[in-house]
Amino acid sequence: MSDLLRAPAEIKYAEELDWLESVDDNPKPFSWRLSPKMVRLFVLGSERADGLDREISQKWFGDRSFVERAIVTLASDRGLLLIGDPGTGKSWLAELLSAAICRNSTLVVQGTAGTTEDHIKYSWNVSMVIAKGQSRESMIPSPIMTAMESGAIGRFEELTRSTSDVQDALISILSEKYISVPELDSDNIVFAKPGFSIIATANSRDRGVNDLSSALKRRFNFVRIPVVTNKKSEAEIVRFRTEELLRRHRIELDVPPTLLDVLLQSFADLRASAASVGSDDEKLESALSTAEQIGVLEDAILHGNFFGERALTAHTLASSLVGSLARREPEDLAILNKYLHGVVEPRSKEEGGVWPEFLEGGRDAIATLS
Repeated sequence: MSDLLRAPAEIKYAEELDWLESVDDNPKPFSWRLSPKMVRLFVLGSERADGLDREISQKWFGDRSFVERAIVTLASDRGLLLIGDPGTGKSWLAELLSAAICRNSTLVVQGTAGTTEDHIKYSWNVSMVIAKGQSRESMIPSPIMTAMESGAIGRFEELTRSTSDVQDALISILSEKYISVPELDSDNIVFAKPGFSIIATANSRDRGVNDLSSALKRRFNFVRIPVVTNKKSEAEIVRFRTEELLRRHRIELDVPPTLLDVLLQSFADLRASAASVGSDDEKLESALSTAEQIGVLEDAILHGNFFGERALTAHTLASSLVGSLARREPEDLAILNKYLHGVVEPRSKEEGGVWPEFLEGGRDAIATLS
């Protein structure tokens, strides 16, 4: 695992999954590696009441009911659609569920405007077709077809970014559970094995780009993942991801709780400001998601480690916040400047602490970018 830039969940948590599988005596649907109860436990972490001999870490932070509904859906014959704002952990939840259920989270199709039917069905090895003709050996199965053949979970990221033709191709897969290959005279149907299902994700901000047809909607159970607004939960997510980052980069650095509070408060302030204005021009282009908070903190930690005093400072944190969130010039810079003068400056005078240094760092960053 150490030689992988980013190990998938089934490799990263292989030891945990092996142990859970060894002690799991609950009934399992289809060919699932873990029972629904153990899948939930793997995703949300163990509690003392679970009576396990070891602790299982919490990996996704959110409402238990969302995870349970997702697991129940996958145990049925319906697809699962995780929908929510950017940075709400949809893809991470899909990866964890796939890893726990079938120990393979890499059967992924990425939805874009360029995604075609071939990406979700099959294509051909041209050189083999020229040499030997079309056959099952010269066919290149898509990740979805591979999931069907192995009874595993296939993932479709950003479903609403793909065109209606591609979306419609999913209807027969989800309803009929097979893919026909008309180019072949025999052995021309690929049937799904028990355990096959699809987890799709969709960005709620993409509404109107390529809306799902009512026929496709009927074949999915929707689980809406809300933006995390609870500061305690958000702090747990940011801390969890930051610890992973530090381990990956082999950086020994403590994130001062006061600076984590400053980061959380800054995003809360900016979200409140965005909610109070009517025009999109008065809002940051950033979604101000938890994922973006993690990105700001990662940037600040790496900058401090490589170019600073191997410590996280309020000045560096503010500089990273401005640099990460200022995507439009001059609109975003004006919004951030207004925030610094209208909110951070009075707070730094009233509360002191690290806020004056944070204010200075933000001003310096805006001056550099202006």
